Amino acid sequence: MIDASRKKYTSSEILKFVIPSLIGISFFMVPLKYNGEITIPIAIFSGWIQDWLSAYLPEIMTFIIVLTLLGTIIAKFLKPAFFEKSTFFKNLFDVPAIWFAARILGSIFAVMTLFQIGPEQVWSEYTGGLLLNDLLPILFSVFLFAGLFLPLLLNFGLLEFFGSLLTKIMRPVFRLPGRSSIDCVASWLGDGTIGVLLTSKQYEEGYYTKREAAIIGTTFSVVSITFSLVVISQVNLGHLFVPFYLTITAAGFVAAIISPRIPPLSRKPDTYYNGQEGGLDETIPKGHTPVSWGLSQAIEKAKGNQSGKHFFEQGAKNILDMWMGVAPIVMALGTLALIIAEYTPVFKYLGMPFIPLLQLMQVPEAAAASETMIVGFADMFLPSVIGASIESELTRFVVAAVSVTQLIYMSEVGGLLLGSKIPVSLKDLIIIFLERTIITLPVIVLAAHIIF
Repeated sequence: MIDASRKKYTSSEILKFVIPSLIGISFFMVPLKYNGEITIPIAIFSGWIQDWLSAYLPEIMTFIIVLTLLGTIIAKFLKPAFFEKSTFFKNLFDVPAIWFAARILGSIFAVMTLFQIGPEQVWSEYTGGLLLNDLLPILFSVFLFAGLFLPLLLNFGLLEFFGSLLTKIMRPVFRLPGRSSIDCVASWLGDGTIGVLLTSKQYEEGYYTKREAAIIGTTFSVVSITFSLVVISQVNLGHLFVPFYLTITAAGFVAAIISPRIPPLSRKPDTYYNGQEGGLDETIPKGHTPVSWGLSQAIEKAKGNQSGKHFFEQGAKNILDMWMGVAPIVMALGTLALIIAEYTPVFKYLGMPFIPLLQLMQVPEAAAASETMIVGFADMFLPSVIGASIESELTRFVVAAVSVTQLIYMSEVGGLLLGSKIPVSLKDLIIIFLERTIITLPVIVLAAHIIF
């Protein structure tokens, strides 16, 4: 056991941890009722920006996506000294060939959608139009505020404090560090995109291994309470929101226990972003309790972040990283997935193997429900849109709940994961999506039979 004497801290040192952390918690994790909905302050700020810039956000996002492509071309072929000397800009623009191709495709799709040129399948309101006019404006505003204020959660000791408190829960149950609990709560109360952003930054800074980052990004980037209400309302079962949310919480908990213990997540290496091996030391030294050691770690972390300039520089880098790193990927892969979903029977055929499984579980209208099982990979809202026409309330409940617990949607979280530094491939996401569907379906069907 490590021996460490307790240090005495002044009030000002403690407040350097407490005040920024409380502000961060209030921005990202304190639910508020606003305009009749339960939300968080970051989402409220984002909504204001969306309202203020609503007429221009598709143009702004197209500009960002095209600018990202131009920066990538310059970094790859001209290699200016400025890019070569800056680690941040080199990592942002000098990307592997597959992401270069995605940025080219994303730029083409964005321009076609903005000006409505070329085949309508690309820019219709259900494909490219859905992304450029609806999703990307949300990501613009969420990333603006989440990226700017994320250092309040990362840099002032909050993760160190909760890491010490919750290690004994997170390690045995989820095989994760205690600090990952903050990622989960931020996603749950706010938005899955915030969880991906938080996880990616922690991974890049060496706090998570490849395995841990992949587990957190694909398991804890959960759908927010607000969107869950939208989904259950879409299938005309809004009056059942409480049992619905309890059901998806239970199913998600089961998936969070099982998924990290099976491939591909279980086979991810326990090495860090910079290639180092080892592990984050979560040992509580002799003479300390989890609370006192967590407080000590938190204050030491906060003492190293006293510069306002550094805070805003870090926030600005977070914003650019997510705008330019993620938006082109979401536009490229999301549009392709939605085109397949809207204009081909691929997802219908892929869902057919679920018919006998649903029949075995005594789910009414199994054939209709099977069509929704795989289509959620393209977009989280498609299953509830398709499932709204199903007559059976039990089946509509199952469709809505499964769509929320699948998590891996190419039009949002899936695209974000691929665009981030989190080490998951498209193949990984397809397998994890199927695993989550198979794991959560029996839990949801059981709950549905009890409720109905």
